Amino acid sequence: MTTTTASGAQTIDRLLGAAAGAFADKGFHATTTRDIASRAGLSPSGVYVHFSSKEDLLHALSHSGHEVALELVQSAAASPGGPAERLAQIMSGFAQWHADHHEVARVVQYEFPHLTPEHRVDVLALRKQIDSIVRSVLDEGVAAGQFSVDDVHDTALALMSLCIDVARWYSPAISRTPAEIGTTYAALGLRLVAARR
Repeated sequence: MTTTTASGAQTIDRLLGAAAGAFADKGFHATTTRDIASRAGLSPSGVYVHFSSKEDLLHALSHSGHEVALELVQSAAASPGGPAERLAQIMSGFAQWHADHHEVARVVQYEFPHLTPEHRVDVLALRKQIDSIVRSVLDEGVAAGQFSVDDVHDTALALMSLCIDVARWYSPAISRTPAEIGTTYAALGLRLVAARR
């Protein structure tokens, strides 16, 4: 069994941060392992001590980013209140995460096609879990007469797409904070399902 030392873990974190910045700035194909190593303060060969390829780095970022997003959505869906309150928590948290972590979010959402088929399957499984949680809250809201939704699947897709798109346009230079964006998107989500509390 391989163990990772504290310094090794720090190096991996530096590489992941460097890869997120490089992929977000230049895209997966235009980024070289030399770019990533330079941002991380390592030699190009230093990347391969921890990751077998540039795509392996992309997969590590995508997997960990989706895991964090899944935990966030699970926590929001389990929060107190009825379906409307919990949907608002999901929308607020998911949108805010895409702003707070816009570089990582941009990579995990928009560089997905560059994963190998095996790695796409892995990340898709996490995406399906997120979607399933959102659909379950929508189903509950419809059953309780609180939401007016014609198609739960399409509505879940629209709600999540709204939040994901934040990563595409968000910049720390804009006047709105991630928390303000979360509040706005919570209200948009409730409007989209015609929520009645």
